[in-house]
Amino acid sequence: VLLTLLYMYPPCATYFLPRSTTSKKEDKKGIVSLTNGELLDITKVPDEVFSTKMMGDGFAIKSNDGVIVSPVDGKIGVVFETKHAIIIESTEGKEILIHLGIDTVNLKGEGFEVFVNVGDEVKAGDRLVKMDVEFIEANAKSSISPVIFTNLESNESIKVIEGPVSVGEANRVEIVQ
Repeated sequence: VLLTLLYMYPPCATYFLPRSTTSKKEDKKGIVSLTNGELLDITKVPDEVFSTKMMGDGFAIKSNDGVIVSPVDGKIGVVFETKHAIIIESTEGKEILIHLGIDTVNLKGEGFEVFVNVGDEVKAGDRLVKMDVEFIEANAKSSISPVIFTNLESNESIKVIEGPVSVGEANRVEIVQ
């Protein structure tokens, strides 16, 4: 999955962590909202790579204020050079791609301020990135940001309760079997 991502978004990641082989179930209280704004079903992302779940199942966020926090406890596995995406490995072994906006790789880092580095331990709610929503909406295809679980088991999927959401809000996203 990461190779597909890197092929599709050539500015590549700076580092990688090995993928965990743990198969513990992510506690639904362990996944929190990444931002103030709106939670959306993954099928509403204006990019077929994400909306058709080619990268994996997930959900999307549309931020009102651009503050993006970690949805889970875990470790930063990848910070893309272009600052448009971060991958977190949760303490339960789930790999989560946070892709900030659509076609934002072309912004070459402009409009993003990243507060974490590869290898950093994070808790759910820790600040990851500040994205300039107005700049991104003016210069990229969309500010809607997919959040993809790239290594779900074949019997797992993401359930999201769509609508307005506050940063750190729990019980809106869960992994179901």
